Amino acid sequence: MTHTIRWGVLGCAGIAVKAVIPAIQSSRLGRVAAIASRDLRKAEETAAAFGIPKPYGSYEALLADPEIDAIYNPLPNHLHVPLTIKALENGKPVLCEKPIALDAAEAMTLAAAQKSAGLPVAEAFMVRHHPQWKKALALVAQGRLGEVRAIQTIFSYYLEDPENVRNQVDIGGGGLFDVGCYAINTARFLFGAEPLRAIALMDRDPVFGTDRLTSGLLAFPGGRQLAFTCATQLSLTQKVTILGTRGRIEIPIPFNAPTDAATVIMVDDGRDLFGGGREEIAIEPIDQYRQQADAFAAAILSGEPLSLSLDDAIANMKAIDALIRSTESGRWESP
Repeated sequence: MTHTIRWGVLGCAGIAVKAVIPAIQSSRLGRVAAIASRDLRKAEETAAAFGIPKPYGSYEALLADPEIDAIYNPLPNHLHVPLTIKALENGKPVLCEKPIALDAAEAMTLAAAQKSAGLPVAEAFMVRHHPQWKKALALVAQGRLGEVRAIQTIFSYYLEDPENVRNQVDIGGGGLFDVGCYAINTARFLFGAEPLRAIALMDRDPVFGTDRLTSGLLAFPGGRQLAFTCATQLSLTQKVTILGTRGRIEIPIPFNAPTDAATVIMVDDGRDLFGGGREEIAIEPIDQYRQQADAFAAAILSGEPLSLSLDDAIANMKAIDALIRSTESGRWESP
């Protein structure tokens, strides 16, 4: 293996074309060497647009290429585990889009395959690599907010295209899988703990069958709580508020942080309602997708373990499973 990771990309998903492929092409430790689509023309067009040497008309052909060092899997959710396992069987480490699976049981199947292969597999929560989240965690750890007891998260957008994979229930569409997973992941990150129980309300689109509006409550040890709302048919909104006994943090663009503009974390000590204790902390522009790609590439090249194992992905899926069961039972459910 060279000192630069040669990536293969499965499919021409929007997240790949808009964010991840450009990030890898500009990264320190990797380049995209191949892209595959079931539509060869689409693979060829995408390859030409990004200077990718090898377009393939099947996923299997790319996975069999001995010159590919690692795989990025942004396929629809129902193909995350099957194609990631196929990549492992071909000796390729995999960076797989979130959610890692359709449920925790499927994620555990993947973990068993990963252990057998002895190769890195990571769930692509790019926000974990952004300095604004690292700064928020540091402020919490320093006690700047006192005792953090509550996190409130909103993540929504409006999408009614029936052809979009997010609106196809049989392949893992819906708001909870697509964006609600971020609320759960970042709360677990900030609390440094796993939820004890969960309860949720879910409204499904009458035509698509996907959840278009989900609100959930997760109870963490020590009486701490995450309250979140995610939606695929509400106005575009993102916001995270971290509430402590002596202050709060607000992250105005928590998930889709721009690559070409600074982000801001607002810290307020709560002395009044008029901003008397407000401080704004600017974070320099950074491409969180590039940071993610370089972190994964560095782990492959060094042989060091990833900062997050599949155990973290399984824990996130267990929380999602509990929320879904709760919408059916009408009761609190344990992950």
